[in-house]
Parts: sequence; structure tokens; C-alpha cells
Amino acid sequence: MIRSKYYLFSVISIFFLASCGADETVENEEVSNSDSLADFPIDYHSYSNVYDVYTSHLHLNINVDFDSKTISGWVDHDIVNKNGTNKMVFDINQLDIEKVLLEDSEETAFEIGEHDDLLGAPLTVDITPETKKVSIFFKTSPEANALQWLSNQQTAGKNNPYLFTQGQAILTRTWIPCQDTPGNRITYSADVQVPSQLMAVMSADNPTEKSADGKYHFEMDKPIPSYLIALAVGDLEFASLGDRTGVYAEPSMIDKCVYEFVDVEKMVIAAEELYGEYKWGRYDLIVLPPSFPFGGMENPKLTFATPTILAGDRSLVSLVAHELAHSWSGNLVTNATWDDFWLNEGFTVYFENRIMEQVYGKEYADMLMQIEYQGLEYENEDISAGEFPEDTHLKLDLEGRDPDEGMTAIAYVKGAFFLKTLEAKAGRETFDAFLNKYFADHEFQTLTTEDFVAYLEDNLLAPNDLEFNVDEWVYGKGIPDNCVKIESDKFAKVDEKCELITQVNSAKELEISEDWSTHEWLHFIRHIPGDADADDLAMLDAEFNFSDCGNSEIMAEWYVLSIKLGYDKINNPMREFLVNVGRRKFLQPIYTELAKSDSGLALAKDIYKDARPNYHSISYITIDEILGWES
Repeated sequence: MIRSKYYLFSVISIFFLASCGADETVENEEVSNSDSLADFPIDYHSYSNVYDVYTSHLHLNINVDFDSKTISGWVDHDIVNKNGTNKMVFDINQLDIEKVLLEDSEETAFEIGEHDDLLGAPLTVDITPETKKVSIFFKTSPEANALQWLSNQQTAGKNNPYLFTQGQAILTRTWIPCQDTPGNRITYSADVQVPSQLMAVMSADNPTEKSADGKYHFEMDKPIPSYLIALAVGDLEFASLGDRTGVYAEPSMIDKCVYEFVDVEKMVIAAEELYGEYKWGRYDLIVLPPSFPFGGMENPKLTFATPTILAGDRSLVSLVAHELAHSWSGNLVTNATWDDFWLNEGFTVYFENRIMEQVYGKEYADMLMQIEYQGLEYENEDISAGEFPEDTHLKLDLEGRDPDEGMTAIAYVKGAFFLKTLEAKAGRETFDAFLNKYFADHEFQTLTTEDFVAYLEDNLLAPNDLEFNVDEWVYGKGIPDNCVKIESDKFAKVDEKCELITQVNSAKELEISEDWSTHEWLHFIRHIPGDADADDLAMLDAEFNFSDCGNSEIMAEWYVLSIKLGYDKINNPMREFLVNVGRRKFLQPIYTELAKSDSGLALAKDIYKDARPNYHSISYITIDEILGWES
């Protein structure tokens, strides 16, 4: 992934750094919205001077043009000038800035600083201490990294184009001039013009039917960080899943989505029973085209989801539970900087598992956590042997690097097992009471790791006279020895079948139950004996059709193993998979394994030349580096 030297701060910022001293924070109670969180941490991934002046509400007035692949219009920033400064600094990247107005419609001077490949550039605007509104007129680039423009042929219906945005971590600045830091929360509204045959939806209050003139208005009245501002435009249909839940998708997919997500309303109820009221009104999903780079994105009110979770048997809906859990951890309480990313994801994986246990039972939830732990062990070993072994810490140091590099199993799964181990130490009832208080005390706020560690000591450990190796978990490498162990009787039975693979002549002799879950099959593939060869894989594939089974999780796992063992009958279905699926979680390990041999690298590049145009920038930036690709 991209790594580049940062040219972070304007003269104002340099003065600020000099005046702050070693702890690198400034007092800003209004930004943090909390008397207990008066220090606003520096975000090395933003040029913005939020410690002096910050956006409180943002209004977009934009036109979406599929012909030119651009968004144009203006954005109004309602601002709070805490320190009476005469400069306001925004983040921009790949944006054409036409002009900037203040609230009296008078043009004001602005300056665009030096461009950095990762961070973009600072947009410094002249204001006065009395300025209340800044309006920036802009146009996006057709190559804006947050925007994925899809042709008719790249959609399910094949009749209309499609657009979706992906702002996390620092890509919102490629389609909106903003103070692009998670440390500042804002409300927002928008007026959006799209082609009349299409529907627009956002991370806000949404329509359920198309507008005849293609005009849509949106309101988000809860303060959110900028990376959660999201837009999708396409030939969409809405279907209800319950009183406050529903799904958007292309018409040809809507029935399949409704079947897959039948339990979403139950998940919301289960989440509320665990950790308090759902604060966002509705919880809807939109199933995007397959180029979406993530499994899901927790955009408030409207989760963006990959179609790869539509397995046809509801076996992959833990992803929905994950994105729903973000309505508390991540959206309600947000990491203050990307170094604190585990506060979003570790809490969410833990919460997701509790929802799954509540809805589907402990045995099912335990299988999920064992699968997660297996991935953690692999990634911990890989990172420990790499360039940045300190990335196995929960608290990261990503200065000078792409924050996407922190999106690993460490933040997600080590973070979750830290909380599960704390739960085992304190007892579930005590730990649940602590988490309920944590969410209530910090709702609609941002938090650093240090804030959480202090809160943990004051509200769980000290009151209950508990000793716990918090520093080892948070600031230490790898997986601590006291990590709680999860066992599964079902996986033990899978292991028995795995041991027989190299001893039988036909996979039928394994006598595997037809009702195995996706998690059992994943465990099976991961535990095929080390002395197995390509012939053994051919035997298994003939019986179970792993190469083309339609379950993306199973297929991706199978492709990686097959590459390792030289089973090349996967090549055609793998090619089709890589061309049509843009989810980075699947792409990265497959291309990485292919790139380990000369023949594999040649095959990977041959596939990639056709696949790359279908990928979002988040995915192709990662794969470019793996393959040494020069576009």
C-alpha cells in the first residue's frame, strides 16, 4: 500500500505543535463534546486546524454527472471559530476548487498547499473571527479515490450506471472539501441531483421510492465523523424487513436480499437488549455491486454491504451483525485518530459475536470466534515477520503511512479477544454493565486509546479490585498468554474428518454431513493435512465443488490452499472470481499467494489486467503493490 512522507502542517499548525509540548494535544472541549475529554489529539492524517476552528454542520448541494464521471456543486460549512483565527484549513484531494464564499456571498481568498500523494493538500481559506459560514464551490476528478463509477455492464441489471462512495479512512476529501478527521463530529444535510431514472441514498434519512425529477434531499441530525458521509446512486428498489429495517438493491437482487436478511430486525432487538437503545432511528442496508472493496461499511442509517454475503443460506449474515454493532462502537463512540482504530473494530467484533450468540446460540457464536482467531494467528505471525512488527499492538503509530495499513486482524480480532478476556476476568454481568455505561457516557463523542485505558481502570478494574495486563494487550506485541480460549465441539468433529483425507480414495468415504455450516467448511479447508497434495484436492473438489460453489468465503479460502499445493484446476473459476469480486479481504491473500512463484505471478498479472478496472481504488492500490503493477 501507499507510503509517503507527510507534509502535514501549515504555519499555523507548526506554531501549534511548538506550543503544545510533548503530549501533542490542545484543549478543545467543544470539539470533543465532553468535559472529560478536553484534550483534542493531533491527527497526522489531516491538515485541518480543528483545534482553532471547526465545522459543526455541513450542507452539500451537488449534481452527479455519469457522463463526465464527476460530482460538482458546493458545500456550505457552518463553523465555530473557537480561537478567533483568520484562517480555516480544509482537506482536499483530487478536487478542483472554483471559488470560496463567506456568509455574505463575498468571495474570499484561498490557497492550496503542496500536494501529497496520500494526504492530498491543505485548502487554507481566509476568514474573520466573526465568520459563521464558508461555502466552497468544487468539482471532483473522474479518478477520485472515494468514488466508484460503474458502467451498465458492471451492474446486476445491465441497464443503468451506478455510483457509490467509500470514505474510510481518508477518502472523503476526494469528493467533499472538508476537515477530514474522525476527531470532529458534524451533522450534515444534502440536496442531490441525479438522472431521473436512478435513486440516490445516503447515510441519512432516505427515500423509499424514486423521485420523478431525480432530486433528493437528505438530513443527518446526529453528529458523525466525515468518513461516514456516504452516497450511492443507481437503479434501486427498497423492501421492508421490519418496522425500522429494510434493504435497497437492484431490482433483480431484491428478493434474494430479503431472504438473506430476514433476521435483521431480530439483530437490532438483540443489540438493544445488550447495550442500550439504538440511537439512529432506522437501520437499513444497501447491497452494492461486487466491486465494493469491503464486506460492509457502517454508514449510519444505511449499511453498505457486499453481495458476496448473499450465500443463499443466510450463513454469512454475521457481517450484518458486525455493521449493526458499529451503530454503537464506531458510530456512536468513534476512534479519535486512525492510531486508535481498534476502538472501532475490536469493540465491534466483540459486540457482533454477542449479537450472534443472542440470535443463533452460543455454539454458533463460538465457531465464528474460532474462525476469527485462526485468522488472527496467521496475520499476527505475518505482521511480526514484516516491516512493521509493532503493528501487532492495538495502539498503532501510523504517522507517515496510509491508515488503511491499520485495518488488520489485530484491530478487529485481537481487540475483540482483549474484551473477551476482560469479560472472562470480570464476569459477563459486570462486564456488560461496564460496556453499557461506556456507551452511555461517550455517545456521539470521539475517544483515544489513552482515554479508554483510563476509563477502564476507573470504571471496571479499580471498582472491582481486578488486576489485568492492560498495557501488554494495548501497547505490546502479539497475542498475550492470558488470551481467553474458545472451544467448539463441532470443530473437533471436523478435525476428525480432516485426519482421514489422505487415507481415503474417495471423499464420499469421509461421510461428511450435508448440513455443515460455512464455518465448518472453512475450518475443514484450513485443517487439511500438511502432507496433502494436488490429487487430494482434486478428490475433494470432485465431491464438494469448492472451486465454484457460489460461497465467496469458501471459494477464496480454497483458492489460496490450491495455489499453495499446485492444484491448477481452480484457474478458470478463480479467474472469474477475481474479475467479478472486488472485496479486498478476498483479493489480497489470493494475489499474494499467486505472486510467490514466477508462474503464479504471470497468471496473476494476466488476470489482473482484466480485473483491475472493476476494482475500487482501495482494492487496486493494495493489489498494485503486491504485483508490482504499473498502470
